[in-house]
Amino acid sequence: MSRSAYLLTRMTWPEVEQALKTVKIAIIPLGAHEQHGPHMVESCDAVLAEEMGARLTAALHPAALMTPTINMGISSQHSHFPGTISLEPSTLIAILRDMIKSLKQHGISKFLILNSHGGNQSTLGVAVDTLTRELEVELYFAKTTASAKDVMDRRIESKLYGHSCDREVSEALYLAPHLVRTDKLEKADIQEGRWRKLRPGNPLQGFYYYEEMTRNGCLGDATRATREIGQEIVETALERLVNAVNEVIHV
Repeated sequence: MSRSAYLLTRMTWPEVEQALKTVKIAIIPLGAHEQHGPHMVESCDAVLAEEMGARLTAALHPAALMTPTINMGISSQHSHFPGTISLEPSTLIAILRDMIKSLKQHGISKFLILNSHGGNQSTLGVAVDTLTRELEVELYFAKTTASAKDVMDRRIESKLYGHSCDREVSEALYLAPHLVRTDKLEKADIQEGRWRKLRPGNPLQGFYYYEEMTRNGCLGDATRATREIGQEIVETALERLVNAVNEVIHV
């Protein structure tokens, strides 16, 4: 990563003042603090969002600045597992509103929320609709590696994945290996229940607690995770995100 990347938490105000002469977009990393089974620490999503955000900011230099990470999100599905902290959707939107209002007064009018937690997505749809009009800014959101789904489909063998799984553990092994307890990797302990009829792709969708689906809090098979798989997913997604952001900041 380039040392010249504009990471707001590592800058003095005169450095920020100078950076604002070229910055066209602020990147807001958004994660969660929730259980990730027996083999990933609970800060996982926040750390992955920050690591991915830093790489994206460096790749877009000097047109991007990265804000502090929002390290909690919408995690009510995981709330029965010890340690999980969940925000209300209104709380997350309020945090985003205040961050964007603060940065807008410094001349930034375009924002990307870089999200690493699927449970935040529906709230972000509401946030973008509301805050774009309310604050008169350009506001976008993206899932960190979602644009590399073709790579996931080719490299991930598990049919049900997406949380502390072969995909997420692989990404962590590449981006932040300290998140992973490699001596405790487990396959998901899936149990049957009504959750199957509430998943995306079904006629109905609805809320269920994670322990209704998986006893150990995991999906997929983390024992199949590798750094190589994570590298291909992350680098593919990063390239596509860079191209997409460049299209909106150079309009």
